[in-house]
Amino acid sequence: MTSRSFLRLALAGAVATGGVLFTTLPADAGKAPKTVPVRLLALNDFHGNLEPPTGSSGRMVDENGNTVDAGGAAYVATHMKGMTDRNTIAVAQGDLIGATPLVSAAYHDEPSVEFMGKLGLKVAAVGNHEFDEGYTELRRIMNGGCHPVDGCSPAGKWKGATFDYVGANVLFKNPRERTDALAALGGSNSAKVKQALADWGVPALPPVSIKVMNGVPIGFIGLVTQTTPSIVTSEGIKDLKFVDEVKAANVASKLLKLVGVKAQVVLVHEGDQVTAGQSPDACSAVPGAGNRIATQVDPEVDLILSGHSHQAYLCKVKDPAGKDRLFSQGGSFGRVITQVDLRVNTKTRDVERASVVADNHVVTRTVPADPEISAFVQTWKDRVAPVANRPVGTISADITNTAAPSGESPLGNLIADGQLAATRTGGNAQIALMNPGGVRASLAYASSPVNEGDGVVTYGEAFTVQPFNNLMQVVTLTGAQLKTVLEQQFTGGPNNQAFTKILQPSANFTYTYSRSAAWGSKVSDMKIDGVPVTDTQTIRVAANNFLVGGGDAFLAFTEGTELWSGPLDIDAFVDQLGRDNPIAPPATNRITAVD
Repeated sequence: MTSRSFLRLALAGAVATGGVLFTTLPADAGKAPKTVPVRLLALNDFHGNLEPPTGSSGRMVDENGNTVDAGGAAYVATHMKGMTDRNTIAVAQGDLIGATPLVSAAYHDEPSVEFMGKLGLKVAAVGNHEFDEGYTELRRIMNGGCHPVDGCSPAGKWKGATFDYVGANVLFKNPRERTDALAALGGSNSAKVKQALADWGVPALPPVSIKVMNGVPIGFIGLVTQTTPSIVTSEGIKDLKFVDEVKAANVASKLLKLVGVKAQVVLVHEGDQVTAGQSPDACSAVPGAGNRIATQVDPEVDLILSGHSHQAYLCKVKDPAGKDRLFSQGGSFGRVITQVDLRVNTKTRDVERASVVADNHVVTRTVPADPEISAFVQTWKDRVAPVANRPVGTISADITNTAAPSGESPLGNLIADGQLAATRTGGNAQIALMNPGGVRASLAYASSPVNEGDGVVTYGEAFTVQPFNNLMQVVTLTGAQLKTVLEQQFTGGPNNQAFTKILQPSANFTYTYSRSAAWGSKVSDMKIDGVPVTDTQTIRVAANNFLVGGGDAFLAFTEGTELWSGPLDIDAFVDQLGRDNPIAPPATNRITAVD
């Protein structure tokens, strides 16, 4: 069996998703130059942000240390066009879809995938959010067809992604169920195929994509965090398993090398946290799950482009052979494009590591918006208007975000209650805390454009209250750590809180704070369901990913363990609005403030 045939056969499981992504390799050139240039432009964690993201999600620290507005599809397109040359391959590291704004989510993210095609994207790793609606829906997004429940979008029958989705560590749990696919490719060699796959398994997605640039093949290996089963709905991936990223990458790397593809890039949807406030070009990553992958995958892999943690960094790490290789990430929500320039030796067909130069470009909004993409986004905004006007619940009176003397607001409390309800199952949350700055508007009894004056709340109104599309997450804190979180609401502490920010608590969590007490001694009498909290007990605390990441100077959240990610905060809010209608304004009696 030739090495090229082996690769075709070893990737046979990809038949189930529409075939192996394999490009015929070029013949050796007689008088080729010593090296040829290749440019990669990478995006990660776009999450359907076709419109410019708002709030903290729409700002980025630039190379000069300034916080600037960033992101938006029309601006991404302008920046991409400015950086694209004849040597460019556009790639992505997952979560292009899922946890998306209404303009994309209402149509199962077809608009975002179409936008990526318009950008010229060629290869993307799957992220965990690509599985939000299940494996079958991901295959539809990849291959085309109308949604089985909602039907075709206003644009007509979905044609499928124009780029390759890859995921080497996504396997079928039961390979025997796919022997038809193996036999179809293997023919008389089907037994050899099964043997070749015995130690790996049958891939549920194409593991690799090979692109040829300037006469040399570049192999892209896709990986998604192996924690995916704990952060997506289990039913949609019940037939899949997500194996160790390093193991899968090494198998894929060896298979690529068998057919002479020595220039190899890992696109991995896993990454690390960073030291806050650093330049996107700094190596500010704190070694974690991403670093493990970046330092342990086969030395044949030349670059590690990462995602998942929504951070921006450019690092050099050592591969297992002791050579430097790039480990990078480009933030999230279309706020950063990672540019990597390198040269490939035409004789060895390998990347010359010393030639690799990377730069994280902030997608500023000071450039002209791309007119074609602006019109494209506006079309989808117009189409989603009926969804925005959909009633989701009723209220009996105005529910405002105006703070009571304790710092609570009726609407903040309502949101916290919904967040707790949305994270009990799966995340095992015991309490929820909501940042007051994320409650962007009040709910007015008479504001509905559908039935003015009868308390109807529309989806668009709910979305105006919770527009950031943050993820709900749950972490484990000790009682002492929870107290520190609450102390960090006040000025005077080491985190330089600019002004007091009272977190909105779920109804089952109460405590007292003293305005006059010294910082560190302000909070007392914490209770969950009426039971006093001790310093040593562990508590599952739900909050949005902004808070869990230490946003608004609540750095004690970052000490949390056993991270679980759930639905969008807007989905939790909408579900809460649909309960116990009509909803009366919640009382603001969960926090007791004393002088």
